[in-house]
Amino acid sequence: MATPTYKLFCIGNPLLDLQVRNGEELLKKYDLKANDAILAAEKHMPIYDDLVKNYQVTYVAGGASQNAARGAAYVLPLDSVVYTGCVGDDELADQLRAANKREGLHERYLVKKGEKTGACAVVLTGHHRSLVTTLRAAEMFERSHLSSPEVAPLVDAAKVFYVEGFFLTHGTESILEISKKASAASKVFALNLSATFIAQSFNAQLQRVLPYCDIIIGNETEAEAYASATGLPEPQNLVATAKTISRLPKANPKQPRIVVITRGPEPTVLVSSADSDNVKVYEVIPIPDSQIVDTNGAGDAFAGGFLGALVAGKNLDDCVEVGHKMGAMCVQLVGPQFKWPKVQVL
Repeated sequence: MATPTYKLFCIGNPLLDLQVRNGEELLKKYDLKANDAILAAEKHMPIYDDLVKNYQVTYVAGGASQNAARGAAYVLPLDSVVYTGCVGDDELADQLRAANKREGLHERYLVKKGEKTGACAVVLTGHHRSLVTTLRAAEMFERSHLSSPEVAPLVDAAKVFYVEGFFLTHGTESILEISKKASAASKVFALNLSATFIAQSFNAQLQRVLPYCDIIIGNETEAEAYASATGLPEPQNLVATAKTISRLPKANPKQPRIVVITRGPEPTVLVSSADSDNVKVYEVIPIPDSQIVDTNGAGDAFAGGFLGALVAGKNLDDCVEVGHKMGAMCVQLVGPQFKWPKVQVL
């Protein structure tokens, strides 16, 4: 039987989100910022039991790259997207599989026996979300899984690759293996900056991967963190930062580097190294506050829409438009989810 192939290959940290509303007291208790994403330190570890015991928890399939992969699968034909990461052999992993199946996303997990699947506490306050992640099995991903009989053919057959910046905290060598292969074969490799702490605390790892990146996606706070971490003179000048990233050395100069900076309800900025002085700005159709349920996963939804459109052969203008549609759909639902029955967005 022939091995199935998928045009888009995604890799990241599979997590189950534990989402709660009205979390102002939790922000104070665990010293969290209202709109942030962090790895749990020792002082944060009690938060997961705290949520389950004392709050009404909504369980949502999460993990930044997995969210984006489900978004791309939503807009593409069946059997277009595959995802890999490391999970435990537990009920949390089963919940992730069920969510992926609903969206048409195929996964090839590395399963660690006796380990727990990663989790993310999502503390909602108004339209802000604070993410506190314990990676557990997710950080046990092994580079050898990429060369396994189950996964290697999928890597070879894919045309576009996507990884979350969060994976740089433990899986840089795995990212380099895939990104170098993509670059050598003139395939497309996309990276999401994911969170401010990636640029701040894992900048060395980020710089190793950037030469192989064809697409960089991030939001305004992540772009500012990158600018500060690399000593750019105007950290708050998003356009200047996007231009700088687009012009960084590239292993495969035949393909331009595309940098996309989202800004929530404010216009999205896109810069291509092919013409970095021609900055493109895309208006976002505003959504009334009354229709916004929560913003958790909105950036991942944008990335999924953008990548899905790219895989479908759309131009960059259309890719941003589809990204906006998916982001708008996501914020009107609980967590990183999409409307059913499916809405045509391509």
